[in-house]
Amino acid sequence: MSLALTLACLWVLASAITAMLPYRMQFPPGIALLVASVPLTIFVGYSHGWFWIAVIVFAIGSMFRNPLRYFWNRAMGRAS
Repeated sequence: MSLALTLACLWVLASAITAMLPYRMQFPPGIALLVASVPLTIFVGYSHGWFWIAVIVFAIGSMFRNPLRYFWNRAMGRAS
């Protein structure tokens, strides 16, 4: 397996571990994972093409679905 896909698999494992933490402890590693996801996506896309970019974007969306939903609702004027 290439270095890019190995790093992507490690990112997924780190996100699963982060999800198991208590809610108040998820924020710092979650931000680190979010920041790391941008160069990781570019690296995987450069190495393997657009299909793997789509896979990674779906993984990122899966992990950050609640914050994305919150910002989407806020942008649409439905924030409570």
